[in-house]
Amino acid sequence: MLCVSTPEELRVIAQLAPISGLLTELGERFTGSGYQIALVGGPVRDALLGRVGSTPDLDFTTDARPEAIIKVIEGLATAIWDVGIAFGTVGARIQGQECEITTYRTEHYDRDSRKPAVDFGDTLEGDLGRRDFTVNAFALRLPQMQLVDLFDGATDLENYLLRTPGRAQDSFDDDPLRIMRAARFVSQLGFRVSDDVLQAMHEQAERITIVSAERVREEFMKILMAADPRTGLELLVDTGVTDWILP
Repeated sequence: MLCVSTPEELRVIAQLAPISGLLTELGERFTGSGYQIALVGGPVRDALLGRVGSTPDLDFTTDARPEAIIKVIEGLATAIWDVGIAFGTVGARIQGQECEITTYRTEHYDRDSRKPAVDFGDTLEGDLGRRDFTVNAFALRLPQMQLVDLFDGATDLENYLLRTPGRAQDSFDDDPLRIMRAARFVSQLGFRVSDDVLQAMHEQAERITIVSAERVREEFMKILMAADPRTGLELLVDTGVTDWILP
């Protein structure tokens, strides 16, 4: 496993200092119960970018199954909700922060279904490998606060480049909504897409029709509300995606 260099690790820890107590206690709870847990995705990415808000969205991943997650956080969480439990996600309010804790998983769309199929996994490596882009495939192991980067996302983050952990074609085929997310990150964060992501967006554009209109609309609205909506919209037009999502 490749661990990111110490300066980047220290940057993340410094950015997340206001919630370090929560991270430590949650980590100790899970490891004390025999499970692994890590902070993943956007919060770690934003910490590396130095743009963590006062109330960041906190996403965690663990090898504990949903029922075990609930048992571990009982007494620590002031509220628990299980609306996403079928997809492996337990929501909770812990120390005033809203958290989502999700069992390691893989997710994909069947050819004739608008709902993703979810399979639980057993390793952090497998979970990170199914993430949409390398810049969202970071993990901060808890409670040791060890930063993990398996796909050289730190370099992509430095270059503001969107790449997928595996083949872009496979990634977009598994979850076509990632096509919309690519455009959103271009608009929100100023990223550019890699050549293979651009090609996959072209070739998989029609695949977006398998995703529910509500989920597509949500991503489209996020693009419109972003700092630079034009660049994301131009990407959707240039790749032919708008031919399938707009009347």
